[in-house]
Amino acid sequence: MKITAIRLDRMRLPLDPPFAAAWDPEPRRHFDATLVRVETDEGFTGYGSGDSMAGFEEFEQLFLGRDPLRILNHVKTLETISFHAGRYWPLEAALWDLVGQVCGVPVATLFGGSTSRVPAYASFGELRPPGRRAQDALAAWEAGFRALKVRVARDRLDEGLAVVTAVREALGDDISIMVDLNQSWRMPGDIAPALDLASVRRFAAALRELDVLWLEEPLPQQDLPGLRVLREREGVRVAGGEMVRTFPELVAMVEADALDVYQPDVVLAVGMLRARTVAELASLRHRWFTPHTWTNGLGLLANLHVVAGVGGGPYLEFPYDPPAWTPARRDFFLADPVSIDRDGYLNVPDRSGLGARIDEEALLRWTR
Repeated sequence: MKITAIRLDRMRLPLDPPFAAAWDPEPRRHFDATLVRVETDEGFTGYGSGDSMAGFEEFEQLFLGRDPLRILNHVKTLETISFHAGRYWPLEAALWDLVGQVCGVPVATLFGGSTSRVPAYASFGELRPPGRRAQDALAAWEAGFRALKVRVARDRLDEGLAVVTAVREALGDDISIMVDLNQSWRMPGDIAPALDLASVRRFAAALRELDVLWLEEPLPQQDLPGLRVLREREGVRVAGGEMVRTFPELVAMVEADALDVYQPDVVLAVGMLRARTVAELASLRHRWFTPHTWTNGLGLLANLHVVAGVGGGPYLEFPYDPPAWTPARRDFFLADPVSIDRDGYLNVPDRSGLGARIDEEALLRWTR
């Protein structure tokens, strides 16, 4: 079998109302997505998405004519490209989708088949006042979620603490709460200083009193000693690693025992195969693996298959912040938006590969 074509469909969906993301100083008025199609001479097509794939055309000849089933070679090639250009991990996801189709099984089965469903947590993205977030939390509970995550601005810690307090008071002990400081990486142009360890320790101590499940990205990702001090001395689980650029960096984090929760996104960080190894290394230390998933339904599915395959958890992130961010909007080019079931679980699709079906009409409508 040979790869005969790699096609990129770039789409843009207007957002009305805009999405005022906590990590982005400018409200987003549109949502971009790129669909990767890998076609073979035997009629199989694999799909992946999650990154813009900007500039990939320069490197596609490194894959054309090759056997799509030789995944490790393709991963190594993608790693060499990422040193010079972008992170093109949606291509690996498309290859795994193709391999699953060839084998006639879900990708989660190829990754170990540990489970077929994973509890999801509602991942809020915007900064909203305490009263509004309490209402959002109640609505998420009614929708079936039994865990949620709020984002906190590093220059508005008091407001963030008030938000967590309001959510806890609204739902009591029935819901798990995570908090994201988003200090490990920056949006382009954000050069403001990070909070220092002393400030973060005070904030973590307050969160401990509110029984927060984990504190995410509390420090810059290179501050491994600080991360370890925080998790060991403040009694709060520390999460991170969602956008770490290389596999050796993630291995170094595991070896330093810097985190309780490892979160590399398989379409934005280090790919599916390497994320699986990180999950196994973390598991040997009795740490959690539950990746970041803030892309679209195909990116979410790629992460779900890895988590279900290796038995990660205890939850998987589910981007969710109505009215601006809903499954239908996030997954606009999928025939079946990815949703939780009535018990709050994400189920691995029973179709082979990643299990997604593409809405070709939506694709044509929003392709730019």
